[in-house]
Amino acid sequence: MIPRYTRPEMVAIWSPETKFKIWYEIEAHACDAQAELGVIPKENAEAVWKAKDVEFDVARIDEIEAVTKHDVIAFLTHLAEHVGSEEARFVHQGMTSSDVLDTCLNVQLVRAADILEAGIQRVLAALKTRAEEHKYSVRVGRSHGIHAEPTTMGLTFARFYAEFDRNLARLRAAREEIATGAISGAVGTFANIDPEVEEHVCKMMGLKPEPISTQVIPRDRHAMFFAVLGVIASSIENVAIEIRHMQRTEVLEGAEFFSMGQKGSSAMPHKKNPVLTENLTGLARLVRMTVIPAMENVALWHERDISHSSVERGIGPDATVTLDFALNRLAGVVEKMLVFPQNMLDNMNKFPGLVMSQRVLLALTQAGVSREDAYVMVQRNALKVWEDRVDFQEQLLADKDVVAALGVDGIKAKFDMEYHTKHVDTIFRRVFG
Repeated sequence: MIPRYTRPEMVAIWSPETKFKIWYEIEAHACDAQAELGVIPKENAEAVWKAKDVEFDVARIDEIEAVTKHDVIAFLTHLAEHVGSEEARFVHQGMTSSDVLDTCLNVQLVRAADILEAGIQRVLAALKTRAEEHKYSVRVGRSHGIHAEPTTMGLTFARFYAEFDRNLARLRAAREEIATGAISGAVGTFANIDPEVEEHVCKMMGLKPEPISTQVIPRDRHAMFFAVLGVIASSIENVAIEIRHMQRTEVLEGAEFFSMGQKGSSAMPHKKNPVLTENLTGLARLVRMTVIPAMENVALWHERDISHSSVERGIGPDATVTLDFALNRLAGVVEKMLVFPQNMLDNMNKFPGLVMSQRVLLALTQAGVSREDAYVMVQRNALKVWEDRVDFQEQLLADKDVVAALGVDGIKAKFDMEYHTKHVDTIFRRVFG
């Protein structure tokens, strides 16, 4: 995570100041619940709230931790400096550090998910706008990078929309999965703290109680969360790769917006490079590299160890901050992307009429020609188009076997471009409703 690829709102979730504020709220709500149960005096619980407007001194907490070698104890010591050691003596009553750390982490991931959802919504809006704009803008579809059959630019955007709509559902499921908290004490037995405390804290923090924790919240939840982020990152790369291919000089059917004063190369003034989508490909790799460590965090020793801790301190901010930046960069690229319909038609006609080969093949079989013979008849004419750039329709009209089977008008009828766009409306209704 470096400033170049960050947005302030997401970064703020992972700041020490935010973390300590969440820790404080967890402890204060736990005190309220303990007081309500009669475990601690109400005045002590009320005293903890004296710090509700305090800006916790990160440097001071770090100073204390340098001695204690324990971050939660350092924070609790600093909290006592604000509310008084006598007033704070019941803070953390019956709790263990993971109650604070894990509940806080999940609060942060839930907040991050909400920001990521806003990013996906922006991508969806951009894709839908461009899909509708180019619903019938015909371009050649490619398989293996080779001309296949006609499609439309609108369908290209629509399939990416459908993919991100699925990602939105995945993210919401991952948010639900991660939105649990645990205030269950050492090894999760509630021996020294009532389950009602957990209920209260989770309610106040916008979480659900973890049904059964050990000394930590089960890490399969986190593995699911980061796996979903990895899938979303891969979808970002999927769109980015398509745009990068479109912008290739030999294709040039679409391109990133090139702003006034922008420079493409330090050496070649003519260059317009797809730097934003290339960057998105790289950022997707960074997000995906957090998935395997999250998976490996699932297996912990007995009721807990801390092998997961150092990993999560890195991948939590790194994955969410990077993905947030990537989603918003992708949305900006799609919103301002240039599309070149004439180039799309020129590419389609680079090998004139060749994309209609399947339609001719099917017509021949319907006219009584065996599929094997029909394939040979179509392919021998198609290969001449590849080799000599001649017109496919003209080749077919000069082939006595094809004319005998279909007739001149029958051949010409198979070169109607609208044949390939007749179900675009149906697909759009499926995608957009």
